[in-house]
Amino acid sequence: MHDSFDQALQYAKQALEMMVERNVPATPNNFLVWYTHVSERLPDLSRMISILMDNGQEFNDAVNGDLFTKFFSTELEQQTLHETTQRIEQELGRIVGYVGDAGKGASEFGETLATAEGEITSANGIETIKAAVSKVISDTRKMEEINHNLESQLAQSTQEVGQLRDDLEDMRREALTDALTGIANRKLFDMELRRHARDAMEAGEDMSLLMLDIDHFKKFNDTYGHQTGDEVLKLLAITMTKSVKGSDVPARYGGEEFAVILPDTDQDGAFQVAEHIRNSICNKKLVNRANDQDLGQITVSIGASTFEFGEPLSDLIRRADQSLYKAKAEGRNKVVSQSSLKSSELTFT
Repeated sequence: MHDSFDQALQYAKQALEMMVERNVPATPNNFLVWYTHVSERLPDLSRMISILMDNGQEFNDAVNGDLFTKFFSTELEQQTLHETTQRIEQELGRIVGYVGDAGKGASEFGETLATAEGEITSANGIETIKAAVSKVISDTRKMEEINHNLESQLAQSTQEVGQLRDDLEDMRREALTDALTGIANRKLFDMELRRHARDAMEAGEDMSLLMLDIDHFKKFNDTYGHQTGDEVLKLLAITMTKSVKGSDVPARYGGEEFAVILPDTDQDGAFQVAEHIRNSICNKKLVNRANDQDLGQITVSIGASTFEFGEPLSDLIRRADQSLYKAKAEGRNKVVSQSSLKSSELTFT
């Protein structure tokens, strides 16, 4: 959700208090890290900071810089991509070199055959023919050796390029996937929302958005612990994935808030998908398998909005957020679409 002025001010105060307590310099980068931590927008960041604090880690320049780079900077990702690309270029250069050497050998072998043909044609005796044939046999064996080495070198380089391709794919997937739930992260959500909005305008089709929030999740975490809370987040991600079709994009938006991009889906269709997700979640019985403890019921509130061609995507997200707020205000475990919002409940930028 978007923070209200009062909420943002509260987060800012908490962040600065924690930074002062731990002697963290109030630089813009450090403030971004700690503001995000107290607002619980990046669960992996909060988890790492909690681990560091539990271990009595000093938040020096190196630690602060590492936190910012890992969660807010693409510098490391770009460096890895650059290094991998360079390795691919080196392997391709080696392959070109192999092929060039093979071509040179083939050319020399062709000259040997042409020379031998001339010598045999104009030979005055058996010895001249024997010498020409011997030269052909010798160069043929050399050519066979060149081809054998080429096959081996090409096979090795092909394997290396294949591994590098897999490394790039793993890096791409990791950069765009939420580490805990395995679904799209915020970065991929932003990319996919832009892409589907463009496609919707080009094709003249509908596109809708769902924003989901787990009801009373903080209380659940405080009662049963973060590890159990993480399992609930995974459960919601699995349920969302099973409830949507192939082109839809379920994503973790931040903390206990999730989103679903619904291409080619109008407002009624979005409401039906949201209801299916809500029902699937609230009908599940939660039990701690370690001790058979009954964890009760988890519910979600969902807001739905539909894209209006040409509008800023922030407006689409805002309407889904406002619908979500209304669902919570009306008792939670509910779906509210933008059509239920009154003009007085809408805010504009």
